[in-house]
Amino acid sequence: METLAQRAALLRESLDKSKQVTDAVVSILGSFDSRLSALDSAMRPIQVRTHAVRTAHENIDRTLRSADVILTQFDRTREAEREIQKGPHENLQGFLDAVDRLRSIERFFSSNRSYRSSDGVLNHVNALLSKALVKMEDEFQKQLSQRSKPIEPDRLFDCLPSTLRPSSESQPEGGRHGSHSENQEAPVYSPPALIEPKFVPLLAKLAQQLVQAGCQQQCSEIYSEARASALESSLKNLGVEKLSKEEVQRMPWEILESKIGNWIHFMRIAVKLLFAGERQLCDQVFECSQSLRDKCFAAITKNSLATLLSFGEAIAMSKRSPEKLFVLLDMYEIMCELQTEIDTIFVGEACSQMRDSALSLTKCLAQTAQKTFSDFEEAVEKDATKNIHTDGTVHPLTSYVINYVKFLFDYQSTLKQLFQEFKREDGTGSELASVTMSIMQALQNNLDAKAKQYKDLALMHIFLMNNIHYIVKSVRRSEAKDLLGDDWIQRHRRIVQQNANQYRRIAWSKVLQCLSGQGLTSSGGSSQIGSDGGNSSGASRAAVKERFRSFNMLFEEIYQKQCGWSVPDTELRESLRLAVAEILLPAYRSFLKRFGPLIENIKAPGKYVRHTPEQLELLLGNLFEGKQERA
Repeated sequence: METLAQRAALLRESLDKSKQVTDAVVSILGSFDSRLSALDSAMRPIQVRTHAVRTAHENIDRTLRSADVILTQFDRTREAEREIQKGPHENLQGFLDAVDRLRSIERFFSSNRSYRSSDGVLNHVNALLSKALVKMEDEFQKQLSQRSKPIEPDRLFDCLPSTLRPSSESQPEGGRHGSHSENQEAPVYSPPALIEPKFVPLLAKLAQQLVQAGCQQQCSEIYSEARASALESSLKNLGVEKLSKEEVQRMPWEILESKIGNWIHFMRIAVKLLFAGERQLCDQVFECSQSLRDKCFAAITKNSLATLLSFGEAIAMSKRSPEKLFVLLDMYEIMCELQTEIDTIFVGEACSQMRDSALSLTKCLAQTAQKTFSDFEEAVEKDATKNIHTDGTVHPLTSYVINYVKFLFDYQSTLKQLFQEFKREDGTGSELASVTMSIMQALQNNLDAKAKQYKDLALMHIFLMNNIHYIVKSVRRSEAKDLLGDDWIQRHRRIVQQNANQYRRIAWSKVLQCLSGQGLTSSGGSSQIGSDGGNSSGASRAAVKERFRSFNMLFEEIYQKQCGWSVPDTELRESLRLAVAEILLPAYRSFLKRFGPLIENIKAPGKYVRHTPEQLELLLGNLFEGKQERA
């Protein structure tokens, strides 16, 4: 117990000492707290001053940076101003760079209006931009005026495919224009550079600056006026004339035909070279604005295209005549050829009226050509010319129509397109074949009518034979052969032969009657000879004399007349002479052999037997030469 009491006493003593130490520590800490509070109070003013100094430093740095930026903008403004004052003529690129810098400066001060100098700087910059804008307009106009020169014709011709150049031997004057077979390569056109390529980017930059400044209208007018003038001068130098429709329609056909040939050439050059070049240049200069490209291009080409189309419209609306069909087809062909390019080049709403005008001319030419076609067929059948040739040769109408049909076959693809446009269906495999047959039938009907003007039926058949033979021979030597077919040719060859047979029957029947034995026998008389084997038994010498006299008279009459007739085809002429000889000479030999002895011993037998068979054959060789001869 005592031990426990002692330990308890020790514990109480230890606790008392611990409490005393704790109280001492608390007292010390309390004194530290008071000292720290005093120190904090003493340091607070210093901290405030330090923060203020730091803030001031930051504000100074920021202000210096801003000042540096502003000073840089001022420097840039002064540099740009020097370039603007010098103008664009010395250093166009430097001038344009200066304008770009001014726009950048304007954007800077517009977004930093808090600077006290912002308004003043903006006013100055805007004044400089206004001055620059005026100078850019002047420079744009000056550059375009200096660079926009007419393209000389020789330079344009060099841009054409070799086959279409005026110096090319393969392009005959007044011939077909631009016809190409399917296996030929497409001709290559190389539009000329209307402005030297090195100046185009600078023009594009000037245009971009003007557009950005809101000067689209002024820019468009300046560009369109300069380029339109150059384009019109190029066409004028080429030979394009501004003619009214009345002037065109009053022109003599010989002059007009030449001008139509030129017009076809001009259209090809205008669309494929000049208009294509203008479109390309517009796209490059106004790359910044699609609408401005189309608007300027339309303004540039409007008058030039209208001048060209007006001539075509005048031709399409002029009085129709057969000789105009082929030039109408030429014009229709070139418009069809160019239509795709016109649609491509004259793209956009601004050019819509011009596209429509070109398409309208194409349709008008097609309609006029189709009507002229119909007129020709009708004119052939109703041709009322009465000046038939007295020699029965080929009528001018026949050769005219055949040549006309031959020319049609040069336009097969064009006519096919024309027929498709009007959906012409004639119930045959080929519209051109059907049309050709109709024209041939119309010609034959007219020839039948003209043949009736001949009073001599034999000559009438010579006339029909000559003309139908000319038609058949011409068809066999042309592309019409395959189109009309062998049946058509054979049928008309039979018609030729039928007319030849009819001629032979009508012309020589009376002569052959003179060479027959009918009517030469009598019941008796002192003039009979029966000792020659009976060849002339019972024949009357007087009757034989009369037969020879009649034969000579008829033969001389026929010979004189038919020597003046004409069979112009050598082969046909020889075959016709041979056909006559085949019926006449055997009959003459037989008659001469049978009845010649009756007059051999009389006085002047040559008065009756004027020709030997050999002489007669030689005389037949003079027939159908178109020359008057005597037997």
